[in-house]
Amino acid sequence: MTAHEAARLLPDIPVLRDLCRSMAVLDAILSPEWSSRFHSYDTSWGPGEMASMRNGSGDEYAIVFSVAGAYIRGFAHESVMSPYGHDRPWTGVVDSVPEVFRPCVEEPAFCDDGGMPIVTACLWRQSGDDRWSVGEIDYPDGVSDPDGAAYLFERLVDPRPEAFQRYAEDYFDVAVGLDAVRHVHALRPLTQAVVTALNPHLLLADLAEDLATARYPSVAG
Repeated sequence: MTAHEAARLLPDIPVLRDLCRSMAVLDAILSPEWSSRFHSYDTSWGPGEMASMRNGSGDEYAIVFSVAGAYIRGFAHESVMSPYGHDRPWTGVVDSVPEVFRPCVEEPAFCDDGGMPIVTACLWRQSGDDRWSVGEIDYPDGVSDPDGAAYLFERLVDPRPEAFQRYAEDYFDVAVGLDAVRHVHALRPLTQAVVTALNPHLLLADLAEDLATARYPSVAG
């Protein structure tokens, strides 16, 4: 799967935003230590909100949600399309990003110290658009997952709770209750019982900052 194929599979912006919020809260419950989490969500980031994924090995994505729409930047560190191998982003990846999202391309947090965008896959969707867009890219021949999209966006193109459960059980090496995942996935009011089902060592009160940061819609006692 390349970014072009991901564009056909990604959900609409509101659905994607809620998916990212739910994954961030689920990771916060399963891993109280922020440094060990894959997924995060920050409603106070810059001019909009940002969902992010970091696997700790150099692969990451960031999704900026704003009034303009949504901008997705992914970086797979072993990709043959890495800008580090060409001293610039791969031709077509960010060349046609609309002006409204150019600040995201040039965002220092998404660039190296010299200002070069660190990106191998890029998608965007303006408010009112009926689909995700990707630049015109000549992908290298004979390379599996050339831009890293298959790995980077695996859970974004398959938003089922079952897909998150598989990831979480593999990554955290614990049994993860599907009913609890479904509860958070649906952004239902969070209860101590749901938290305990996912992490018996965590109190609901311990999640106050993470829930506020992700703007989880409501919390029940």
